[in-house]
Amino acid sequence: MNREPENAGRKQAGRFQKGESGNPAGKPRGARNRTTLAMEALFDGEAKAIVRKAIERAKEGDGIALRMCLERIVPPRKDRPINFSLPSIKTAADALAATASLVTAVASGDITPSEAAELSKLVDSFMKSFEVVDLAERIGKLEKNVAHGHTPL
Repeated sequence: MNREPENAGRKQAGRFQKGESGNPAGKPRGARNRTTLAMEALFDGEAKAIVRKAIERAKEGDGIALRMCLERIVPPRKDRPINFSLPSIKTAADALAATASLVTAVASGDITPSEAAELSKLVDSFMKSFEVVDLAERIGKLEKNVAHGHTPL
C-alpha cells in the first residue's frame, strides 16, 4: 500500500492562513544558524595557526595571501573630508556654476574625479528637490487660479 505522507502536496494547502507564519514569533533576534556556530567553533581553535600560515604564504610571495594580510594591516581607504567649497545653489544656473567649479577643481588636481562624481550627485539631488518644490508651487498657483474662476494660460 503506497500512502502519501500527511504533510505532502495538496494536504498542505490551506494549513496556514494567508499572511500568517507557522511561527508568528519568528526567529529570535540575534539567533545564529547552527552551521555558522559550528564553523566558528572549528575556526576558534585554529585561528592562530591560520593567521600564521597566511603570513608565511604572504612572505613567500603568494599574492592573495599578501593582499589579505595588507588589507588587515592597512584597510582600504574610506571617504575622507575634502577641502572644497561648492558655490551656493539656488537656481539651475547656480547648479551649472557648481558643476563647472567641480570640473575646474578636478582639472587643477584639487579633488579627484571620484570625489567630484560624489559631489555632482549632491548637486543633482539638490536640483531634483528644487524642481519638485518649484513644480508643487506652480501647480498650487494653477489650482488656486482655477478655483477662483480664472482659466490657465
